[in-house]
Amino acid sequence: MRKVPGSTVSRLSVYLRLLDDSGTQGVATVSSVELARRAGTTAAQVRKDLSFFGTFGKRGRGYSVAELSAALRSILGLERGWRVALVGAGQIGRALLGYEDFRRRGFVIEAVFDADPRKVGQRCNGLEVQAAERLEVVLAGGIDIAILAVPVAAAQQVAERVVSTGVRAILNFAPVPLRLPADVALKTVNMALELESLSYALASAPSARAARREE
Repeated sequence: MRKVPGSTVSRLSVYLRLLDDSGTQGVATVSSVELARRAGTTAAQVRKDLSFFGTFGKRGRGYSVAELSAALRSILGLERGWRVALVGAGQIGRALLGYEDFRRRGFVIEAVFDADPRKVGQRCNGLEVQAAERLEVVLAGGIDIAILAVPVAAAQQVAERVVSTGVRAILNFAPVPLRLPADVALKTVNMALELESLSYALASAPSARAARREE
């Protein structure tokens, strides 16, 4: 199989959500044009993304919503459940615990940890916050993915502890690049960076440039 770009994988997730919505509405088939319109891309891009994984749909008839949904779930590894641990029970961590779509997609947060003794023992969405000292013991029991919602200063050390247990997938919410082994799948969500990108888009819009010239 050809190397699949990360952008393609991200779009597959978007396609799957749109297909799920279509299925809920009783739609049986969808064209690449319609899928592209709703995903904010082009029909050619949809076809190219899917071509990495085989041949789907029939010319002139589009894609079967049920069949393509099942195929994308298999491609994205969503046919099984994934055991998740959350490190950090602060504001971001608690918000993530309350995000119901994780469980619907097969990502079940089974354990939550924090280094703050005041938070240890508290219950968040049915889970008891455990002391950070128990991290290795619990994660070694079969956790698949770790979510880090910890301060920047602690992120690298915590990530290394997570990796030492055998966990090979980390979703990092600390706005800092992590240095981890090449066999660890790492995604970093930097919300400040995303907001700055939006700020740039607003500041560089024609109306904003015209306003600055008038000042």
